[in-house]
Amino acid sequence: MGRKKSAEKLKVVAVRVDPSIERRLRLLAETSGRKPSYFLQQLIEGGLGALEDAWLPADVLAQVRAGTVPEPSGSPSEPDLFGDMASED
Repeated sequence: MGRKKSAEKLKVVAVRVDPSIERRLRLLAETSGRKPSYFLQQLIEGGLGALEDAWLPADVLAQVRAGTVPEPSGSPSEPDLFGDMASED
């Protein structure tokens, strides 16, 4: 994965993971000499297609596959990444 142009800057996403997963990720990063974010990016890129296949309606999936990712419409059906932080503890 090369450098992104300034108009295509990477976005930061926060995710809660089990401590054992974090340790495994950190070990992988330390052993390989890469950053944990590199491996997270690989996981997301590798698994996003399967999630889209399972969860997106066929017409939206066709748009994504054509390279035209539609903007999400309206409010999400579930809370956003930070909307339910207090209820998870």
